[in-house]
Amino acid sequence: MAKARTIGIGMDYSATSKSALKWAIDNLIEAGDIIVVILVLSPKSDPANKKLFADTGSPLIPLIELKEPGVCKKYGITPDSELFDMLDSVSRDKMAKVVAKVYWGDPREKLCEAVNLLKLDSLVLGSRGLGAIKRVLLGSVSSYVVQNASCAVTVVK
Repeated sequence: MAKARTIGIGMDYSATSKSALKWAIDNLIEAGDIIVVILVLSPKSDPANKKLFADTGSPLIPLIELKEPGVCKKYGITPDSELFDMLDSVSRDKMAKVVAKVYWGDPREKLCEAVNLLKLDSLVLGSRGLGAIKRVLLGSVSSYVVQNASCAVTVVK
């Protein structure tokens, strides 16, 4: 049996990040893999646990806890039944372990930080599909992460 891989999924609840998760489930995730859903929230949000974990991000949150409204509230996570259904199904069908980690700050920097801290084998992100001008003006999270992450990065359109 191959060694379990640790695969990160950048999640912002957008249609593109959910598409990236679906792509990873269909094409990348295998039995026994560890899935880390990485949520990077606005530095302006102020949930109860942010003060404890602002520098390091939250501890890893198991899927069963992630689905509890009280846990979501403590970390400032928006409960999303579609996301939870997808994660439940990959956990059950592919016997993958699913956890989440919450960061607050710039998604570009925090995703790269997560790659190193969590020793990810792979990271999957969605792409907003910005045009060249908007990408230069606004900055592309996926472009930055592809250039700076120390693991393989897959960007799903």
